[in-house]
Amino acid sequence: MFLAVDGPAVAHRASTQGVLTQIERGQWLLKERLGSERKICFTAPVNFIQIGHGNAPCDQFVIGQDQRSTTISYTCSGHGKGRTTVTVETPRLVKIETQGVLDGAPFEQEYEARRIGACS
Repeated sequence: MFLAVDGPAVAHRASTQGVLTQIERGQWLLKERLGSERKICFTAPVNFIQIGHGNAPCDQFVIGQDQRSTTISYTCSGHGKGRTTVTVETPRLVKIETQGVLDGAPFEQEYEARRIGACS
């Protein structure tokens, strides 16, 4: 029996390199698919990857990436886990799809994020 593979299926620790470096830093408006809105200051990729878990210390792994999007899986010890796909339409327009478990409760959200200015 012969088995052909393209290489090891290994997740890589998330880094700030690649797709997420295309995003402009600053104040962003996140509009949820169901209509609610909130503002966040985007200073680092973790701000978009762990929207539900905030700045909790989490282990992140890139599980897929191309020129416009990245999918990252993360685990936050004692607080749950998640999986987020960030698609960069332009440096000022981003689509975010995230799902997971936060403190025992499941979540699933989709956002359109637009840069609206500098952080205040």
